[in-house]
Amino acid sequence: MELPKFLLGDNTDYPDAIFIIHTDFPRFIINLADDEVEWLEDFSPEDEKELSSEAENLIQLANDFYDREISRYDEA
Repeated sequence: MELPKFLLGDNTDYPDAIFIIHTDFPRFIINLADDEVEWLEDFSPEDEKELSSEAENLIQLANDFYDREISRYDEA
């Protein structure tokens, strides 16, 4: 099964939270309510150096995805 790169998620146990799930490597979930990021991968020290430079870009892409999805809801 091919998954989209980003998914939008919510949970009634967290009524103020909106989650963006990144399904490609490195997988992560970001809570847009507080910008907390949970990485779903284990990283070596070498990976962590590379990840720090890529993380900002990935988080921006997640936010762009959210903005795009919300604009599509508004248009409907």
